[in-house]
Amino acid sequence: MSRTASPTAQDFVPFATAALDFHRALNVPGGPLVTTRAELDALHAHLVSLHGLLDAHAARTGRLVPIEGDQLSAVRTRIWQAADHVHAAYHAAPRPGSGEVPDREACQAGLPEGAPELTICQRHQRTARLVRRRTTPADLHAPFTGLVRH
Repeated sequence: MSRTASPTAQDFVPFATAALDFHRALNVPGGPLVTTRAELDALHAHLVSLHGLLDAHAARTGRLVPIEGDQLSAVRTRIWQAADHVHAAYHAAPRPGSGEVPDREACQAGLPEGAPELTICQRHQRTARLVRRRTTPADLHAPFTGLVRH
């Protein structure tokens, strides 16, 4: 069994990184700007996708190189924490049109605002179930999430 990825496998991560840099340069001007709910939803989707990629790497790598797997697991946890904060920012952002700010607890009901706004909450809840299977509450609230092996 190989310990490294195939050198012929297409690596799309650099393209995703370049796309984010390009997006920032084009769409986020200098100076004060309120982030839209649509932007927060897109960022949340990106973080959840990155969480899934890191989860896959942590699971596979941890079986072969435990120290590296521990570090990837720590990164996966930090990415989830970032996604959780973006989700909270989404709910703190005013609704388009009315300017009303909904309660975060409305997300727990599953349909806080109706389509298409509910997609961020559905995505968040699906990923939260995975997070609860892979991490402990202590991992999620610890100031340092990586294990140190010697």
